[in-house]
Amino acid sequence: MSPSLQGVLPVLQTPFDPNDQIDWPVLRREIRWVLRQGAQGVCAAMVSEWLRLTQEERLAYMHEMVQTVEGRGVVVASVGAESTFEARLLAREAQKAGCSALMAIPPISQPLGMQALEDYFRAIAEEVPLPLVVQDASSYVGEPLPLELMVRLLERYGPEKILFKPEAAPLGPNVSALLEATSGKARIFDGSGGIALVDTFRRGIVGTMPGADLVPALVRLWSALQQGQEPEIYRIYLPLAALVALQMQGGLDGFLEVEKYLLVRQGVFSSARCRAPQAYRLDPATQQEVDRLFERLQQALGN
Repeated sequence: MSPSLQGVLPVLQTPFDPNDQIDWPVLRREIRWVLRQGAQGVCAAMVSEWLRLTQEERLAYMHEMVQTVEGRGVVVASVGAESTFEARLLAREAQKAGCSALMAIPPISQPLGMQALEDYFRAIAEEVPLPLVVQDASSYVGEPLPLELMVRLLERYGPEKILFKPEAAPLGPNVSALLEATSGKARIFDGSGGIALVDTFRRGIVGTMPGADLVPALVRLWSALQQGQEPEIYRIYLPLAALVALQMQGGLDGFLEVEKYLLVRQGVFSSARCRAPQAYRLDPATQQEVDRLFERLQQALGN
């Protein structure tokens, strides 16, 4: 199970047609593309516009990922919900679909105390035998998860069952704090598009869950980090981090706008359409800077 949960596991962007319906053929194309780039699997989560999909769409999405991956990598499905009841239902459906693991953010409609959060994550963990990635996505949705909560979950279920994706700022120090509090046992994924990937890798993460748009660069960067190729690391990382910084300025919708734009540019998506309402739009000046940085990144990759 969880030993395969490592490396580059991109979170898919969801393509929509002009009627705001999921464009399933394009989604399948995206999945096959990231696998060809060397990703170890795929995820459906926040930048999949998961919160803007219906429950029926989420269930169909799980099945589509599993069927398209065809055993060539792991499949991680987000099951976070506003109620424990729905989160447990989604967990069961993910297992039925054949997903490799679950990921869950806490409810975001209101802050919860420690016991309510623990009860929520324990209910998901105990619903099905799949590994659970506990996600703190508070850099763009929800509230930060207490370190004590993550430690308690790991102590109760162990590192094969419970993994983590902490995205609350500051990213690097939070990774180190979790590793220190768990005597190095916590298995942690980097997030936030990979903007802190070099730092968090050196601190001890096991993988990264970025968006799909920069997977070719992130696969190369991950390999360079594993091999200690210092010049290669920073040749790729510097333009990549600058690109992600532009995404982050618009919060979750900033990620969506830039990531979909770059997927269109690379011939993966037919349209950069997102579901409304949106809090951020890619303006012409930002788009021009994205283009300049993407060209620099391509040069760093030798393309």
